[in-house]
Amino acid sequence: MLPGKKKGFELDPRLESESKQVMWLGLCELRIRDDRRWPWLLLIPQRPGIEEIHDLTPLDQAMLSFETNMVSQALKDMTGCTKINCAALGNIVRQLHVHIIARHENDAGWPGPVWGYGEREPYRREDLHQLAENIKRKL
Repeated sequence: MLPGKKKGFELDPRLESESKQVMWLGLCELRIRDDRRWPWLLLIPQRPGIEEIHDLTPLDQAMLSFETNMVSQALKDMTGCTKINCAALGNIVRQLHVHIIARHENDAGWPGPVWGYGEREPYRREDLHQLAENIKRKL
């Protein structure tokens, strides 16, 4: 079992295939979505079978809120973005995960949503690694 991984928890294969692990937080695994159009992070609570925020215990809900705020502030500080978008949609991937996306007024698709806009543009491997290291330092 990986360090930080909770017993019985399995990451949805779609989240795993489109993102890279950055680090384990208290409740969540922090991942970068592999799409260079936007600095886009994912928080995945390490609880098996959870689909909605209200499915979490009150303590886990508080931890998710804390980790979302902490990661959002770090991403905003790091990117100097205009706006941070946070969402937990789950229409396609049911496993609870929170998207934290840095948006700039001149980014692809501004001011519309990122979902369904064009094709994903993967990072070069070294750029993805550098972004992950920068996020770790900020946190």
